[in-house]
Amino acid sequence: MARILGPGFIALQVRDLQASRRFYTEHLGLREAPASPPNAIVFATSPTPFAIREPLVNLDEVTQLGWGVSLWLACDDAEALHAALEASGTRIAQPLFDGPFGQTFSFIDPDGYLITVNGEK
Repeated sequence: MARILGPGFIALQVRDLQASRRFYTEHLGLREAPASPPNAIVFATSPTPFAIREPLVNLDEVTQLGWGVSLWLACDDAEALHAALEASGTRIAQPLFDGPFGQTFSFIDPDGYLITVNGEK
């Protein structure tokens, strides 16, 4: 029987590809992968590639983006990222706390996605 090995690729649909690109590179420190399709930006994340892309649906017609989906990003220094995002005016949805996967917090990205960050434990 075939079995799922884990996430193979994660992408968020965004309203403004270039504005989201700036947010994810300037505020989260992600680097762009060497190649991306024309309607997306793939970041050099490991082990699972992460991307942002032009929407497949009208995002203004939905009440909450990503409702029911949890997206967690691992970080080598969650406390420093939390402080930098807070200083930049990024909305922090859940302040920094010690969780089962290390220091953890959640923020809202420019499109309204709730993203949780956890540090290395």
